[in-house]
Order: sequence, then structure tokens, then C-alpha cells
Amino acid sequence: MSLTSVQKDLSVLADPVRAAHSLRFFKTGPGEYGEGDKFLGITTPDQRKIASKYWDEFSLASTISLLHGSYHEERFVALIILTKKFAKSTKEEKKAIYQAYLANTKYINNWDLVDCSAHKIVGQYLLDQPRDILFKLAKSDLLWERRISVIATFAFIANGVLDDSLKLAIILLPDKQDLIHKAVGWVLREVGKKDEKKLTNFLDQYALKMPRTMLRYAIEKLDEKKKQYYLHLK
Repeated sequence: MSLTSVQKDLSVLADPVRAAHSLRFFKTGPGEYGEGDKFLGITTPDQRKIASKYWDEFSLASTISLLHGSYHEERFVALIILTKKFAKSTKEEKKAIYQAYLANTKYINNWDLVDCSAHKIVGQYLLDQPRDILFKLAKSDLLWERRISVIATFAFIANGVLDDSLKLAIILLPDKQDLIHKAVGWVLREVGKKDEKKLTNFLDQYALKMPRTMLRYAIEKLDEKKKQYYLHLK
């Protein structure tokens, strides 16, 4: 299957007005986290439809070539294809997809690209594997690798495995990036939905050290009394 076919389908759906909005929404200006990215201006549902149309016909190599594309939507479609291929693959094929994903993290370069894929590929693969790589990624200089490390643990949380999320949260507490604060808070919230006591034990120890955004996300599902308690700790 030719990459040109996917690119043609994407170009047909391109919307310059939506593209201009995406440039602002995904912070592509000088010094911003998405600096220099380019958009065609295509809705997420339409991107997912294209991925569904082509995923079974694309080889892993072709999918990675699409991931290297100049446009954000090309990379999003490639990652959705990878998640679909991973879900239907043999153990050895899953390993190859996982390895290809981690070898190309510089192209997984915005929060939506991480969030649609990290738990479905990295997290799922590591369910029965050593998880040292996540702690390495959590200390990376690359923002997106740090986000991958914690978002991947959604797969663990779904399976009742919570401690890795908490350990990674501790590593990421001092992070300066708001996108990491949000991601860690989001993951902590999900830990609390599985085991509120684990979350409150964590908050009792670390709430005073947590960035405000991270804390607000983490306590979102607690009752109002507990929310106010953690918000007003001195």
C-alpha cells in the first residue's frame, strides 16, 4: 500500500481554517512545546477513519515512514495504525512494534500523539516484561519520552497494577513542564479510582511537593472534604 494513498486521503480532508486553529492549540510558536509543527486541519474522527481504512494493508516499515511525515496528522494516523497492528499481532510482532515505537520517539512529538498510543503499545507490551525502560524515559531530556513513561502506565492501572505509576510520579514531581504535571495528575487520579487509599497515602507524603496543576488533577475524584484538605495543606 502506497503512502501516497494515505497522504491523498488526508489532503482531500484538509481545512486551512482548522489548521490555523491547530497551530495555536498545539502550541507551535517559537519556544513553545510544539514549535515548528505543521497541520493539514483534519478532525480526529476523520484521521481515525483513515487509519481504520489502511491499517491492515500497511507494513510496519511503511507505517514508520508515515510516522516520519511532515504533518501532524500523518504522524497521528501512523500511531493509530501502530496501535491497531499491535492489538492484532503475534508476540514477536508486538515486540517489533514496541521497539520501533521507542526508536522513533522524536516523531511522537505532541501530547495527543503520546496519549493515543503510549499505553496501547509500550504499556501493553510491558505488562509481562521488566519495566526499567519507563524509569529511564522518565529521566529523559525529551519531554515526550517523559510523558510516554507515565502515560504508558494506564495499561498497568487497567490491570490493577498501581505501584509503577506512583514510583514514576515521584521521579516526575520536580518536572518543570506543565504537560508532565497534567499527565502525572491524570495518572494519579486513575490510581485513586482503583485504590483511593493508595492515592491518599501518596498525597499525605507528597502533596506539598506537587505542582498545583498536578495536585488538582490527582484529587479530582475525591470527595469535596478531601479535596479541600489537600488543597489547603500548609
